[in-house]
Amino acid sequence: MTERWRSTTARLIMIYGVFFALWGGVVIGLIYWQAASYLGRVSDELIGRQAAYFSMLDEPTRLRALKDYDTLETRRLNAWGEFDARGNYLSGTITALPSHVPINGAVALLPEGVSRNDVSGNDHGRVRAAAVRLRDGRVLMITRDTSIVDRIGTIVLQALLWGLSLTVIPGFLGGWLLSRGPWRRVHAIREATLPIMQGNLSQRLPVGRRGDELDMLAGIVNAMLDEIERLLGEVKGVCDNIAHDLRTPLTRLRSRLYRLQQQFGEGSEEAAAIDACMIDTDALLDRFRALLRISELENQRRRIGFGEVDLAEILREVHALYLPLAEDRGQQLALELPVLPLIHADRHLLLEALSNLVANAIKFTPSGGRVEIRARPADDGPWVDVVDSGPGIPPDQRDAVIRRFYRTESSRSTPGSGLGLSIVSAIARLHGYTLEIAGSDRGAQLSLHCRAARAV
Repeated sequence: MTERWRSTTARLIMIYGVFFALWGGVVIGLIYWQAASYLGRVSDELIGRQAAYFSMLDEPTRLRALKDYDTLETRRLNAWGEFDARGNYLSGTITALPSHVPINGAVALLPEGVSRNDVSGNDHGRVRAAAVRLRDGRVLMITRDTSIVDRIGTIVLQALLWGLSLTVIPGFLGGWLLSRGPWRRVHAIREATLPIMQGNLSQRLPVGRRGDELDMLAGIVNAMLDEIERLLGEVKGVCDNIAHDLRTPLTRLRSRLYRLQQQFGEGSEEAAAIDACMIDTDALLDRFRALLRISELENQRRRIGFGEVDLAEILREVHALYLPLAEDRGQQLALELPVLPLIHADRHLLLEALSNLVANAIKFTPSGGRVEIRARPADDGPWVDVVDSGPGIPPDQRDAVIRRFYRTESSRSTPGSGLGLSIVSAIARLHGYTLEIAGSDRGAQLSLHCRAARAV
């Protein structure tokens, strides 16, 4: 759910909703300001004219007109009061003359209202008031409650809230619905990239018929993958052809060296020199066989032998196979084996990968050292850790050691081709497993994560 709200469509909908709310507030505020200003001007003009009109009437007529002014307004919005020259109350519904009201007919706003003696009056409501001096020196003040104008503000605010709710809520709902399609397509693209990340360059991203931005991007990536696959295929083909073609002359060379060695007596200098040449030739043949083996694993086609495999049985077999070698080198080879689930794998390839890990650990562990094979279960598949007490692998070289022919500085003098971990990495990618390298200067730890829940 969180990923959907992170999509571009959902973000655009949310940004639109925020801008709509802000702009709607500005528009509604402007409408309220114009309506309130207009009604205020009309009310002020009316109050001013009424005050001037009442001041010109004689006293009996004025009192009748003022009573009508008060009683004809059923909502009791109007009020009036007469005061003497000193501001003392004489008559009317207003019992006190505010000191800050000008007595010149100008309209003033009284935020705290006026004191009234009628039961239905509001002592604290806002009013607009105008006071005039009569001919006999008395003061007449009339007021009108502003609740109508205030009510307009409440109506406008409610209209704003209803408008926002009727627009923003469907907008967010529509954004969530609209984001489902792109989110599903992005999810499909992500699923399609997993085999590519594991080395299967024949996989392509799904392209729909909409022709939108996602389809354009998927098409560009697919074209790029086509070119990368072609270039890597050419390089791989050249390397495989070289390795394959050189195996035959090297095999012939070794046979001739062997026949030549038989012509010399055992222990002679010539026989020793030929024997050294044969050892180098065997090393070259081993390298070419390893290269072809890696190429075979990386083509992602060897999946016929995949099935349910007992990892514990393979680990016991690897331990029994390399225990005599470790004892000959004066090392301890320990096996820590809990209950493990079945995994989906090629048994022979997995046996080869684990054998390479254990052989690599034994090769770099000095005499008197210790190599441990530890298995540990996990929710997403068991882990196999091969821990040794050798020189370790520096952190800046842990990604490089799985490359072909790469060897650390501390292992230059150790026999080998630098292809063992490359084979393990190729087998791991073929299975969808993960190879992690850790450790310190007191040893290395190579871990293979066998994902039991995922069948390749």
